[in-house]
Amino acid sequence: MEHRIDAELLIPGAGEAIAHGSVVHTGGRIRFAGPTAELGDEHRALEPTRVAALLPGLWDCHVHFAGIRGRVNTEELMLTPETLAVARGVKDAETALRAGFTSLRDMGGHGCVLAEAVREGTFTGPNIYSANQVIGQTGGHSDAHRLPYRWVTDPCRSGGTLRIADGVDECVRAVRLQLRAGAELIKVCTSGGVLSEVDNPVHQQYRDEELKAIVSEAARAERIVAAHCHGRAGILAAINAGCHTVEHGTEVDEETAELMAERGMVLVPTRTIYEAFRLNAAALPPAWRDRFEAMAERHLKAIGIAHRAGVTIALGTDLGTSDRNGPLSWGGHASELAHLTTAGLSPLEAIMAGTANGPGTLGPRAPRSGRLAAGYDADLLAVDGDPLADIALLADPDRITQVWKSGEPVHRHSPVAPDEAAVRSG
Repeated sequence: MEHRIDAELLIPGAGEAIAHGSVVHTGGRIRFAGPTAELGDEHRALEPTRVAALLPGLWDCHVHFAGIRGRVNTEELMLTPETLAVARGVKDAETALRAGFTSLRDMGGHGCVLAEAVREGTFTGPNIYSANQVIGQTGGHSDAHRLPYRWVTDPCRSGGTLRIADGVDECVRAVRLQLRAGAELIKVCTSGGVLSEVDNPVHQQYRDEELKAIVSEAARAERIVAAHCHGRAGILAAINAGCHTVEHGTEVDEETAELMAERGMVLVPTRTIYEAFRLNAAALPPAWRDRFEAMAERHLKAIGIAHRAGVTIALGTDLGTSDRNGPLSWGGHASELAHLTTAGLSPLEAIMAGTANGPGTLGPRAPRSGRLAAGYDADLLAVDGDPLADIALLADPDRITQVWKSGEPVHRHSPVAPDEAAVRSG
C-alpha cells in the first residue's frame, strides 16, 4: 500500500529545502519525493499525513553499544558482563530511534548481536552497522592498561569490545575475527586516546605496514577501515594506509585536510563527546583533566579547517554510556547538529552531515539511505518546526512528532496536556 506525507517544509538531505513538499512510499522505499504540485494523479488521490517539516531519518556514525555505567574507561569496557551490556544496549537503541536516529554506526560495541535482534524482529531499533571490537596495539587505546596483560590478551576470553593485535599477522587475524562476528566495517586506533591513561593522543599507534595490512584485509571483504585518531601523526598514518574515515580528528590541519579531501575521506568529528566531558570532567582520567580544555578548543578549529577544505563531514557523537539523563547518555545525539554549526557549517550542511553523508561512511556497503529521493529507504523524521531556522529543535524530543523506519511508524510523540502535566508534577 502506498502512503503519502505532505510537509510544509521538505528537507531532502542533499540539496535545497522544498516548501510544500511530499513523499510517497511503499514497501519500505520512497516512490516520490518533491514538490506537492508535481505529484502524479495516482498519488494525489492518496489521503496524506500532514507534518510541519520532513527530513530523512538521522545517522549517528559514531556510537558505542558498550553498555557501561558510571566510570568511563577501558577497564569498564572489559569488565562489564556482555549479557548485561547487550540488555542495556536494547534500551539505548530504542532511545536513539525515538530521537529520530534510524541508522547507527557502532564503532566498538555489541552492535553485531543487536543488529541481528533488530533484523529478526526481537525488538524495534535502528539500522545498526557495527565494527564489533576496536583493534589496537599493546599499550594503546584498545588496551585496558590497569588490568593484567595476560588476562586482557587471553585468546579464550569471551566478550569485550576491545581487541589487541601486534604485528602484521596478528592484525590480519584481528580483522578476520571481526568479519567472523559480522562486522560491517573495521575500527582501528592509529593514535592514543583520552580515556586511556598510559598512551598519548598525539602519538601514532601501529607501524605503517601493520595499518596497511589491516586496510588490505578489510578491503578483500569490501569493508572500509575507520581510524580513531587525534594527533596529526595518527591522522597522516590513517591517510597513508588508505583508511576511509577519520574519527575525532583533533589535530586536522590544512595539509591533512587537503589530503583527506583529495582522497575522498570522511571526517566524523564527534564534537558531542567533547562538550559532554566539559560538563562532566570527573569522568575523565585524572591525567587528562587539565589538558582536555586545550584539546577541545583545538578540535573545534579542526572541524572548521576540514569543512573549508571540502572534506565530507558525517555526524557522529561518540555516545556510549547507558546512564540515564546525563551529558554522556543516549538520546542527545542531535545536539551534534548545533555543534557542527558552531564549527562553521550551515544548518543545511549540518543536516546533510546527519543524513546524506552518513551512508558513505560504510564505503561499498553503503545502503540507499539518508535522502528523500525515489529508490531510497523510507526512513523518515517529522518535526513540528523549521530546523533550518532553529537547528536545536532536532535535539528536543518534544519537537519530534513522528519517526518512520522502512516506511513503518516506529515513534509518535503524544504531547502531554497542560492539566495532565500538572497532575504528574504534583
